[in-house]
Formats: sequence, C-alpha cells, structure tokens
Amino acid sequence: MSGSVDLNDIKRRMEGAVNAFKSDIASLRTGRASANVLDPITVEAYGSRVPLNQVANITVPEPRMLGVSIWDKAMVRAVESAIRESHLGLNPIVDGQNLRIPLPELNEERRKSLVKVAHDYAEKAKVAARHVRRDGMEGLKKAEKDGVIGQDDSRSQSEKVQKMTDDTISEVDRLLADKEKEIMQV
Repeated sequence: MSGSVDLNDIKRRMEGAVNAFKSDIASLRTGRASANVLDPITVEAYGSRVPLNQVANITVPEPRMLGVSIWDKAMVRAVESAIRESHLGLNPIVDGQNLRIPLPELNEERRKSLVKVAHDYAEKAKVAARHVRRDGMEGLKKAEKDGVIGQDDSRSQSEKVQKMTDDTISEVDRLLADKEKEIMQV
C-alpha cells in the first residue's frame, strides 16, 4: 500500500470540511445573543483583513444585545461599517469606543434568509468534500497507472473514498436539518 493514497489524510480533510461547516452554522443566530454571531466578520485593520475578535472584545450584556469594545479608537468606524455590511442584518449603535448591537426579533422573512445562508454554507462544505474525493480518486488512478497498486486495491480504496464522501455529505445534511429546525423554531 506504500505510494498509494493516504485514506487517513482524506478522512482528516473531510472532517475539516465538516468542522468548518459546524463553525459557519454556529455563527448563524437563532433566538439569543451569542458572541459567535460576529465570528464571520472581518475588519480592514492596519493594512489587512483581520477577524473582529482581534481588534475588539465581544460581550453579551443582555439576551438580545451584543457589546463590542474596540481597543483602538481609530478602528471604530471600520468595525461599525464591517458589522453593517455583513449579511447578518445588524445595526450597531456607536458609543465612544464601544458598540451596542441590538439583535432584532427574528421574523419569518429573516428566519428564511438565515436558512438560505445555512444552505449556502452546507453546499460549500459538500463541494469541499467532493474536492477531497476527486483528489483521492486521481491519486488512486495515478498509483494504479504507475503500477504501485493493483486494480483490485485501487477499486477497494476507491469504494472507501466514496463511502467517506457519502458519510461526510450525509453528516452535513443532518447538521443542516438540525440547524434549520433550530432557526425556524418560534
């Protein structure tokens, strides 16, 4: 099996796609305020884009309110506009070097748009898993062509790679269904 495709590496990369999806959907807000809501937001700071939590402290002072304490006074405008321009539908209130972000009540339309965003994240994760599968299959074909592994080994490993892909995609679908249920729950 030396020189053939590393199934553990393929499994690790597929798990990476699922973990990235989990963190993406964790940032989608449901009923309560959570500091994770602001995780996907990046800010133009000091000549590069950095995650919001690298230029400010994020707190949850009330169930329907987020607080953002910006460390550098010069960054207040950039942070405010990054939050406003995000797809999260938030309107921060500037208070010196702090921002208060009231979380609007989730109406039916907002819930549906959050579900749509969750579906986009799921599709991104599935595409990542399919790319890993493609890389694995190409590696197997090359190993077989180069005589490193036989046709039977190649076929059995191809089936394992396909099974990992199917399992990964069904896990993404399951996580998506759970998140959808959580978002639509009134």
